Amino acid sequence: MIGPDGTQYGVITLDEAMNRARDAELDLVEVAPNERPPVCRIMDFGKFKYEKNKKSGQKTHQTKTKEIRLRPKTGEHDVDTKVRQAIGFLKHKDKVQVTVMFKGRELAHVEEGQRVMQQILADLAEHSKLEQPPSQQGKKIIAMVAPK
Repeated sequence: MIGPDGTQYGVITLDEAMNRARDAELDLVEVAPNERPPVCRIMDFGKFKYEKNKKSGQKTHQTKTKEIRLRPKTGEHDVDTKVRQAIGFLKHKDKVQVTVMFKGRELAHVEEGQRVMQQILADLAEHSKLEQPPSQQGKKIIAMVAPK
C-alpha cells in the first residue's frame, strides 16, 4: 500500500488499509490489480480523475477552416506567399478554403481565375488532398483542401 504522500506502508490487510484511508478522509484506490499482492494507494479519486481528463483534453486539436483569398490578377510572388501560408495551415492540421474572387469586369475572364486556382491546387498537392473540387459560386471560385 502507498500513502497519500507517496510513503510505502508495505503489505497490510484490507481492513487496515480502509481504516487508514478513512482517517485521512481520502479514497483507497487499487492502482495495480494484476500484481501479487495488488497495489493500492490512498488518494483523492475525484481530483485524480479531474487531472487525468484535463491532461487528455490538452492533446486534441480542433480542426479549423482557414481561408486563402486571391484575385485573378494576383502576382506570381504573392501567390507563392499565399501557398506558403496555406502549407503552414495544413501542417497545423487545419483545412484550407482557397477562394478566387472576381470584381467588376473580371468575370468576363473566368479562365484566368481558374488558371490561378489550378496553380495553387497543384502547389498544394503534395501537402494536402482535395476535399471539394473548384466550383464557381457567384463571383467566387471556391475549393477546399484538407491535410494528408
